[in-house]
Amino acid sequence: MRMAVRIDGVVQGVGFRPFVYGLATRLRLSGHVGNDASGVFAEVEGDAAATKEFLRAVTAEAPPLAVVEDVRSREIPPTGEAGFTIVASLAGDEASTLISADSATCDDCLREMADPADRRYRYPFINCTNCGPRFTIVRGVPYDRPLTTMADFVMCEACSAEYHDPADRRFHAQPVCCPACGPRLRLDLLTGGDTAGHGAQPGPRADIDDPLAAAARLLRDGHVLAVKGLGGFHLATDATHPTASATLRARKHREDKPFAVMVPDLAAARELCEVNDVDAELLTSRRRPIVLLPKRHGTPIADAVAPGNRRLGVLLPYTPLHHLLLAGVGRPIVLTSGNISDEPIVYRDEDVVDRLGAIAGAMLTHDRPIHIRTDDSVVRSFRRTAQVQRRSRGYVPEAVPLEFDVGRHILACGAELKNTFCVAKGRHAFLSHHIGDLENFETLRSFTQGIEHFRALFDVQPDVVAYDLHPEYLSTKYALDLSDVELVGVQHHHAHIASCLADNRERGPVLGVAFDGTGYGTDGTIWGGEFLLADLTSFRRLGLIDSVPMPGGAKAIKQPWRMAAAYLDRAYGDDVPDLGVVTRNAADWRAVRSMARSGVNAPSTSSAGRLFDAVAAVLGIRDAINYEGQAAIELEQVASPSERGAYEAAVMGDDPLRVSGVDLVRACVADLRAGVVPAVVAARFHNGVADVIARVCDRLRTSTGIGTVALSGGVFQNLLLLGATVDALEQRDFRVLIHSRVPTNDGGISLGQAVIAAHQRRAATGETTPVVAATSVSGSPLLLE
Repeated sequence: MRMAVRIDGVVQGVGFRPFVYGLATRLRLSGHVGNDASGVFAEVEGDAAATKEFLRAVTAEAPPLAVVEDVRSREIPPTGEAGFTIVASLAGDEASTLISADSATCDDCLREMADPADRRYRYPFINCTNCGPRFTIVRGVPYDRPLTTMADFVMCEACSAEYHDPADRRFHAQPVCCPACGPRLRLDLLTGGDTAGHGAQPGPRADIDDPLAAAARLLRDGHVLAVKGLGGFHLATDATHPTASATLRARKHREDKPFAVMVPDLAAARELCEVNDVDAELLTSRRRPIVLLPKRHGTPIADAVAPGNRRLGVLLPYTPLHHLLLAGVGRPIVLTSGNISDEPIVYRDEDVVDRLGAIAGAMLTHDRPIHIRTDDSVVRSFRRTAQVQRRSRGYVPEAVPLEFDVGRHILACGAELKNTFCVAKGRHAFLSHHIGDLENFETLRSFTQGIEHFRALFDVQPDVVAYDLHPEYLSTKYALDLSDVELVGVQHHHAHIASCLADNRERGPVLGVAFDGTGYGTDGTIWGGEFLLADLTSFRRLGLIDSVPMPGGAKAIKQPWRMAAAYLDRAYGDDVPDLGVVTRNAADWRAVRSMARSGVNAPSTSSAGRLFDAVAAVLGIRDAINYEGQAAIELEQVASPSERGAYEAAVMGDDPLRVSGVDLVRACVADLRAGVVPAVVAARFHNGVADVIARVCDRLRTSTGIGTVALSGGVFQNLLLLGATVDALEQRDFRVLIHSRVPTNDGGISLGQAVIAAHQRRAATGETTPVVAATSVSGSPLLLE
């Protein structure tokens, strides 16, 4: 019998055709295999049992980097063809094949790199079909060498032989190279750097005979280096050196935010941190993200690496260069994004001197260009599952599979902070790499260039463009400037809940708890402590944290003591107790209180993030922040994980319900004045927030009949709060949805925007068929699918 087979998914550039060739040959099947615009096609002919085994194994035994999403087959007339061949690629009308993410160096390549007899011994750019750069070097499709940044490297005879041999591990590995024909490493000493005494001369130099040995020596001596990775430059220094990390922190203008640490292997990670089975799997996966781990006491890591933090971001080497460099240094190294705070990562050699020259004393680089800058991904484990906090290198551009077809092509522009964008077509949502905070021209340029790159890679011509309702977001302004598209404005917190639904492959309706710092509400106020009844089409606001003023507007985000002033004024009026936060800010206290009372430059907010800020200031933890979310992060770090007490907050009103954040602040003050230590007060506050979330959801279940709760928003990055909230909800027999594949913070907003835009359009045009009965609350129907 003869079968025509179609395989869709991440099946190009991952060794799938030679895998099929080998599989068919082993099963003594004749036929052929090839690529086209949609994926891989094949025809196999032989006895029925062998053909059946082929269809099983094509998924079960697929190459390491392949993601087989669908296999379709149909019987066709036999041809009597002899042998099995790989045929030329076919052109198609619309590209729909998927591109692999960059992948960590495989074990086979590491063995070759360590073998003195191998021609790629200690070669920093060794790779094969199962590993190496992918997304960061792709300029266009189809994914062939001429459309990558390897185009200018002409393969030597030996590499070419491997590349064209279907039985070789490097068959059609587009980045294939060796010391004779591939990229070369060099070390440049930078003018103005800190490498005096190591041969530094005015201006860059690239004539150091052994760049790796020289770079390792500089790191051991406590210097800061710029190191070129897969998606951009990192800033590196010895993580155990007593002053190196503090020096890097001062030059980078990154006062408190933790640095990531790279260690050579899993055993080294376990020496520094507690590592469970899920953490170990994440650390050693081909994606090689930064994994947030509980620190062990007494580690040799310098205090300046992650000051005041119970966790450490740890990652293992993911390029051959990393492996060789760590072996040369012999110690853990700090590896943080190569940028000045608030700017995107540097990815071009020509920008290093201007943007990193005042930070790093030398640049360890090479001549293989990076086409698209991509930061490291950040993940953590929560109750035996992985949660992505920043989805970037190693994950992007792999699709987020959807449970429905979006119809027309969609672009979703995301939010302002932790921006990502998303393009969607068919049953795939392509969430972008981490762009950053859209607050300067360079980041905006990265955003627009990224959109154009994704449109080309996935052959997307957006008909529908979704955007956040906040009129001042640069992502919103970008969307509104587009022409000949259908524009869909999506409320920020609805997008959060929709993102959680899409992450869990569900459609709702759910009770959505969206807690974050800032989101533009449909009433023009600042939301952030929301209880929604939501699905992928619409939402209704059923509850909120009772609003308070934000004195000074955006200043209240940078200076949490202002939120403390607003909450304390609501709690005590003119009789505010004698607290440290009042004394520390006495010079401006009355003016800020007056601003809050008048409402002038003091917009109203229901933000949970601002409530956490207020409590952090009341407890004396943080009056002003150096990075987004710092006060809430440090409040979590202070809280005692063993404390089970919980403050009570009143739930007032009916439609919508209003949670008294003032009650929680008042309870914190009472305990502080009674001599309770801040660690216990902070824990009781966290537990109180979790308890009131569960109580509100209980009341809303009574009125809506909905027993599933979706948790989303940046506040739920707080593991203490997340754990307590899930416990409180599950104890009341709720089914709880949380994020895993996409970030719970604003990095997941664009996915929510995309699925909402798709469902709203389909509902409006009558293309949908309801599969869940519509739920009505106070006469306002929800449009459901």
